[in-house]
Amino acid sequence: MNYRHRNPETLGQDHLVTHPTLDVDFAELSDTGRVRPHNEDYLGHFIPSTPMLVRSHGWLFALADGVGGQDKGEVASHTAVESVLAGFREAPGEEPHSALLSRLIKAANLEVYEAGMKSNLGRAAMATTFVGCALRFDRASIAHVGDSRCYLIRRAHASLLTRDHTVAGEQLRMGLLSSHEASQSPTRHVLSRSIGGEMFVNVETSEHQVLVGDVLALCSDGLHGAVTPSEMATIVTHSADLNAAAHKLVGLANQVDGGDNISVQLVQIRGVERVGMYRGRPYRLR
Repeated sequence: MNYRHRNPETLGQDHLVTHPTLDVDFAELSDTGRVRPHNEDYLGHFIPSTPMLVRSHGWLFALADGVGGQDKGEVASHTAVESVLAGFREAPGEEPHSALLSRLIKAANLEVYEAGMKSNLGRAAMATTFVGCALRFDRASIAHVGDSRCYLIRRAHASLLTRDHTVAGEQLRMGLLSSHEASQSPTRHVLSRSIGGEMFVNVETSEHQVLVGDVLALCSDGLHGAVTPSEMATIVTHSADLNAAAHKLVGLANQVDGGDNISVQLVQIRGVERVGMYRGRPYRLR
């Protein structure tokens, strides 16, 4: 699906804008792949509908990949995303995104964990990865658990903004494996942390400044395990629009592998409001 967002502050004003504001386009697509019988990935988003929400909340994009081989992976991914989206909508506003996402993901983790315990007579029965991207002013806050990723595509180059929470990924960070060894290791798909696997979870967050023209790409391992970052950047940069790019990415992943569910969200920055921060509060830069 492809979406064009018009900033609420420009509606009905004949394009008269008193100051620049954050504006985005996005597209999202999820595919079962060529092998799996059903799709355990789940996507969701929050789009601000008023100028007040643009500044108080901003945008949120979320993607989860239910852990294969466990019961109800699709329930876990759906529960995690909807829990975070609901919490984001209900948040009082203006809370720093990194802190807010961490809090909401931990709450979602507990919800998935307790649902799994109830459905499996006291044993954790479902789990999922999660990656979320919240946007406000000229900042992107990324929060993730597991091996779903977020890339920043800028000037035809893709930079990875997340770190895989896998056994091989942890060994790479400790210097026990090289990058090549980690990419080939049989433990590269074995999660070291997930949503719902334990009662408590450590959420990794980061913040990044975004520029006009940037594209943020959230994806499950069905995509990034088959499509290289350079291929992602080339496809996104040279496609007619985000919807076409999403279909090309999923098509290439199916062509190369297709052994897993494949999901992607592409978020393009069309305009930003430059701000500075003072004592945790934003102020506009002129």
